[in-house]
Amino acid sequence: MPTPPEPDDDETLAGRRTATTGNAAIAFRAGKKGDALIIAVRCRGKGEIDVALRPVRVSFPLECRAGEVSTAYHQVAVRGVDRSGVVSVEAPSTVHWSLTVGRGAPAQEEPPGDG
Repeated sequence: MPTPPEPDDDETLAGRRTATTGNAAIAFRAGKKGDALIIAVRCRGKGEIDVALRPVRVSFPLECRAGEVSTAYHQVAVRGVDRSGVVSVEAPSTVHWSLTVGRGAPAQEEPPGDG
């Protein structure tokens, strides 16, 4: 069973779901204005899971593989992420997954390179 990813030292835990199969929703707490929302998902098993954040209407898929643990980190820094909300995960019963929601300073964008 995949354990939930740990937040980085400079991130605050806002929500967590331990090893799960099938669909679930995880509530997360409100944060400070200016902080980003960090979603870390870990899965194992054959299939694709879909992760959706409300109320900010952000979603992403994660392809999971049999016998292999996959982890995806997404940082969301759009208007409204300082409010509380819900992360919904749709997953087939063949996939075991876990999730951590954190809050922290938005990552700095890297300047465009020369080439």
